[in-house]
Amino acid sequence: MRLRALTALILAACAAAGCGFEVQQGDLFLLTRTGGGSKETLLVNSGGTVRCNGARTKQVPDKLLLQARNLTGRLDRDARHHLRIAPSRNSVYLYRVKLQGGTIVFPDTAAHSHPELAQLELIAVQLAQGPCSGANGSG
Repeated sequence: MRLRALTALILAACAAAGCGFEVQQGDLFLLTRTGGGSKETLLVNSGGTVRCNGARTKQVPDKLLLQARNLTGRLDRDARHHLRIAPSRNSVYLYRVKLQGGTIVFPDTAAHSHPELAQLELIAVQLAQGPCSGANGSG
């Protein structure tokens, strides 16, 4: 009986310390952009990585990761209310961002009235031109 308890304790301590187990941080958001004849996806993880169009994960620069984390917090209320902005006739791209609390759908033309959405578009461009450049056609 003592051996079982000791084994359980060792396994719990090992898991907490990371002993060879891969511990993944939670995802911040999944952004999908469609339109203009293309589709791009960015899965940004709070651990500092991004998966671009399903390719291998890449490191996100610290400054950009901090901006993404901050923005995720500011988008939480809109996500919980499932903000959906219809595209206008001038829209080219449609964005869908899935967060822990819900999903926001908006066109590229919505950024002028929603500064957080403009910042999200900017982060997407910076990721596409940075760590995602060349990943399955993004960039």
